[in-house]
Amino acid sequence: MGLKDLSAGESLFKNEDSLDPEWLPKNLPFREEQHHGIANCIKPLLQGRTGRNCIISGAPGIGKTAAVKLVLKELEENPDVNAPDIEVLYVNCWQKNTTYKIFADLCEQLGYKFIQNKNTEDLFKIIQNIINKKSAVFAFDEVDKVEDVDFLYHIFTDILKKTILMITNHPQWYSLVDERIRSRLMPEKIDFQPYSTEEIAGILRHRIEFAFSPNRWEDSALNLIVDKTITAGDIRAGLHLLREAGLAAEDQSSRKILPEHAEKALAKLSDFSIKPAEALGEDTKVILNLVKAQSGRIGDLFKIYQEQGGTATYKTFQRRIETLEKGGFIETKKIMGGKEGTTTFVADKNKSLDEF
Repeated sequence: MGLKDLSAGESLFKNEDSLDPEWLPKNLPFREEQHHGIANCIKPLLQGRTGRNCIISGAPGIGKTAAVKLVLKELEENPDVNAPDIEVLYVNCWQKNTTYKIFADLCEQLGYKFIQNKNTEDLFKIIQNIINKKSAVFAFDEVDKVEDVDFLYHIFTDILKKTILMITNHPQWYSLVDERIRSRLMPEKIDFQPYSTEEIAGILRHRIEFAFSPNRWEDSALNLIVDKTITAGDIRAGLHLLREAGLAAEDQSSRKILPEHAEKALAKLSDFSIKPAEALGEDTKVILNLVKAQSGRIGDLFKIYQEQGGTATYKTFQRRIETLEKGGFIETKKIMGGKEGTTTFVADKNKSLDEF
């Protein structure tokens, strides 16, 4: 290659952790307006009043969760801001998808560990007794994954001073929520639009400054990563590619990340899932294994699922297929018209849907 090997202990990386999607910079480029909007919903709590509720929507991987977590981090870490004693509570509804599971998680976050043999009402009374002595911000990420919304009704009705933040990839979800809740919550709406080409390039360059030692990337290599991230429409995929390209360069003892290293990263993108498989519910794992074993029409797969002892309804089965697709585990293809009307075909992401 004509490149001098990296010396012992030398690394291309300065802070590899900054390529983790969960890592938060001090500022989120191109999301300042949304950050300000979320903060405004919480500000009344700082004055001893109840806050405003908010539904935060947009496609996956465009900064919704990061923006919320950044505001929550500021609230927790600034002692002057947090003077009114505000509890900061975050729940990912990917797994905590029922009112009971959500309340159990909130109890643990509030320091109450003895939840065994307590029902949903018991758990909420514990939450209510703790929080009504102060105030709280509740952030429910991927809220569209919940199987019931009773927790929202309880929190809105019986917690005195609060802000409820609901993060979703599907803004239409809220229109299907029970009217008794929608008529009470009346949330602000903050919409995250997809990043532009220039913004994606800017974000990845910004993250490289944190993650890599100076002058490690050739522009042509970075351009390959940017182009693929634009196609994927998900910044998390771009961060994954930056790391993989850096590792590929280190494997070859290269002092620079070259196009060939970016190409190696791109070749491994099919192994990337937005969600770890361990985060899936047991029944969702069963469905994932079914799809890995056999591609086909969603209706046919549901019949096999039932024959193998699956107990979910067809509607729930459809939602779990959608969850797996959003998580990057599988692919779906909808065929409009035809003899059977509109049909959805499902396949493992490493298999081709072109045959359908």
